[in-house]
Amino acid sequence: MTNATVKFTLESISEDLPKGDRRSLARAISIVEDGGPDANWLVQKLFPYAGRAHLIGITGSPGVGKSTLVDALITEIRSQGLKVGVLAIDPSSPFTGGAILGDRIRMQGHTMDKNVFIRSMANRGHAGGTALATYDAVRMLEASGYDVVIIETVGVGQSELAIAQTADTTVLVLMPGSGDDVQAIKSGIMEIGDVFVVNKGDLPGANKTAAEIISSLELSNTGSPWKPPVHVTNAETNDGIEEVWQSIRKHKEKLEESDLLQARRKSKVQAELIELVAEMARNNLKESLEHSPQVQKVLEQMLKHQLDPHSAANKVIEDIFQTNDRQPSNKVST
Repeated sequence: MTNATVKFTLESISEDLPKGDRRSLARAISIVEDGGPDANWLVQKLFPYAGRAHLIGITGSPGVGKSTLVDALITEIRSQGLKVGVLAIDPSSPFTGGAILGDRIRMQGHTMDKNVFIRSMANRGHAGGTALATYDAVRMLEASGYDVVIIETVGVGQSELAIAQTADTTVLVLMPGSGDDVQAIKSGIMEIGDVFVVNKGDLPGANKTAAEIISSLELSNTGSPWKPPVHVTNAETNDGIEEVWQSIRKHKEKLEESDLLQARRKSKVQAELIELVAEMARNNLKESLEHSPQVQKVLEQMLKHQLDPHSAANKVIEDIFQTNDRQPSNKVST
């Protein structure tokens, strides 16, 4: 049977994915990206496999070399015999909604390795710097037996800190000479980093940037048992990559020793629940705006200035949370 004639059902995907079938994994991630009843069914079926991988977030401004760093980290992690999954969160195309950067291009050297799975995902306008479907895509990778999952975000800024709620270990990547170091210290995003990397260490000022970050970290006493290390790397030549990986591993060990890993993952599921409920509320509100007589009446009252927006929101809130119990289609796809 050729690849072109292979057929997938939700049942076959849920059975084959835990066996390590890469095509089922790719199809499963596509389904959870699209969302809807099929995605809900698949997540429910595979949820018992969740929580097994070490989730590593790689974030930083565009141009600091995040993808090159991820590529080098994959090589280092694979040398330890671990399976690695990568989710590269890209900006969305305004025309198709798909990912437009395609960071997989920078990781071509791993395409023949069956123990490496790399997938670009569109953030679809999600303000947190990660895609809303990232949580479920991670679960698909965990169900397929991946030991480490790396999530590379679109960029970083004060409104793009969701990666710290998603990952077990967050690596903040900076580079010398671009002002990113100063901006990072000023904006407060230093708080999200568990490991700091000054990449492109062959550029002038790399050690100065690292020293400034160390000074900033010493001034901010968070009371955490973990003291974030600062590494100077050159991802293109693999310089410093082994040390970065060792710090990432030590961070997870420290979290496990102090029970902070469980607390961090509790914060993650809480953040996910908030996002999912908010997304359901938005979708149901859009539907209600078109089909609910009660909401239409509220809109008319607002247009006539008989009802203020805050009071209107209170009136429709119950309708927002009324959802239909839709069933998965179990459709056949090729």
